[in-house]
Amino acid sequence: MADNYLENRYDELFGSGKKKTVVKHVGQTLDSLLKKNRSYRGYDKKIVVTEEHLRKIVAVNTLIPSGRNQQVLRFKLVTRDTGAEKVLPNIKLGGALPELHLPFEGTEPEAFIIVCSTVAENKIVDIDLGISAQSMLLKAVEMGLNGIMVGAFNKDNIKQEFGLPYEPLLILAIGKGAENIRLLEINEDESHKYYRQDGVHFVPKVKLEQLIL
Repeated sequence: MADNYLENRYDELFGSGKKKTVVKHVGQTLDSLLKKNRSYRGYDKKIVVTEEHLRKIVAVNTLIPSGRNQQVLRFKLVTRDTGAEKVLPNIKLGGALPELHLPFEGTEPEAFIIVCSTVAENKIVDIDLGISAQSMLLKAVEMGLNGIMVGAFNKDNIKQEFGLPYEPLLILAIGKGAENIRLLEINEDESHKYYRQDGVHFVPKVKLEQLIL
């Protein structure tokens, strides 16, 4: 069969010179990535996240917007082999479920991205931080991984343990999620607190019609 069979067949049916519609098969949609981008507090340790994985995730920062194009964020990559054990004692996961003492033993994350800023934290830096963190986690999901933004951590200890020249603002834990997480549609006046029931981690989300003014 000739390589241009489909093109010739199109011309036979619709006439040559007519505008052709090219249908492209794309990967995951943004909606699907967002749905998969949940905050995991437990990970499958059989899946090892390497420095190369983390570099690919951080690389999104060369593509995303930055307030005034300052690009002040800097990133420390930490893996199982390069100091993950120094991060774990200095972070807290599952603050709304203190009775569970998350993560469960054997499901601890073993790869991290420590996000720092070369200037003092301010509104623009915080906006950049949010864009950066969300973009990196979406990239992780695209790669078949998962993660969580960790804001509850000992900044002084982290800065000292890794000899960071700048103030750490946020830590991303990266790995292959090992939890069953589901979104739960709620009314705006219902509790927004996430919870666990029968092994499922439920995350309440306000209905769209109640978000729009």
